[in-house]
Amino acid sequence: MDYFAFLLAILHVYKALCEEIFWDTTVKLAENMTLECVYPSTDILTQMEWFKINLMEREAIAIFSPTHGVIIREPYADRVSFLNSTMAPNDITLSFHNASEADVGYYSCFLHTFPQGTWEKVIQVVPPDSFDIAVPSTSHVISEPGKNVTLLCQLQTKWPVQQVTWEKIQPHQIDLLTCCNLFQGRNYTSKYQRQILTTCTQGSRGSFIIIPNVTVSDSGFYRCCFQASTGENETFVVRLTVTDGKTNNQYILFMAGGTVLLLLFVILITTVIVISYNRRRRRQKRDLCKDFWDTQKKAPNNSRSPTSANPPTDDAREDIYVNYPAFSRRPKARV
Repeated sequence: MDYFAFLLAILHVYKALCEEIFWDTTVKLAENMTLECVYPSTDILTQMEWFKINLMEREAIAIFSPTHGVIIREPYADRVSFLNSTMAPNDITLSFHNASEADVGYYSCFLHTFPQGTWEKVIQVVPPDSFDIAVPSTSHVISEPGKNVTLLCQLQTKWPVQQVTWEKIQPHQIDLLTCCNLFQGRNYTSKYQRQILTTCTQGSRGSFIIIPNVTVSDSGFYRCCFQASTGENETFVVRLTVTDGKTNNQYILFMAGGTVLLLLFVILITTVIVISYNRRRRRQKRDLCKDFWDTQKKAPNNSRSPTSANPPTDDAREDIYVNYPAFSRRPKARV
């Protein structure tokens, strides 16, 4: 009886541990889905295994060896394949075909490397209705390729914050970047393929991550979540845009060309308006002069000229009448 009780106790402990599985990536279930697993180091990969983590055991899915090749277990033989095993030795991404609700659960990408030893990444597959990424961004950061980008979030409330996490959100999956336990001041080492720098300070009310030498592929949404020991949480979402240098130059040339064309158009329109205005002014002046001379010709002449309009010729004679008194012709009598 004591032995049976002991087994039950072990079972409850194991179940509790399974329920508290810590996962690195959350993937939305789809008919054709990809479980991404890229080893971020340059160590030599000696062997790799994929498992599905069930309640009591780990179910083997596939095994890959650079020396002996690939073996896919039943019943996954016709439904899974390695996506990139022949192109990049550190990329052991697993691709699912015709996936169903039975494929919801936890998966383990387990690597044997030299000289570091073992390395594991855990992926959680959830139903589409449980995959929530509808969070509006609170800030926008724009950077050029090759820069070191710092993303910040600051908690304003006075909650007893227990932990803070950073995630990268994509339409089909959410990758855990960092997880800091603020009570203990310890940070979880992420299995994200990209190098992420951060600090974990006990009692801190702010957090940041540094993405060194950013590329266009780093563009996207980054979520920072504060979780309190009392159950409250607050989330911040930062949108990062890394501009493509080539595209940016083309955009600048396009804008410059558009500005020049607009300037030429304005100059052309201004010239046409000035020419039209000058022509209209000259036409108005001609019309005014014409009206003036027409008016002068039609006006009546009411003044007399001091000279005759038809002066007499040399042969013509004119009678002149003089008004003078008449004098007697008889001589005066002499005294």
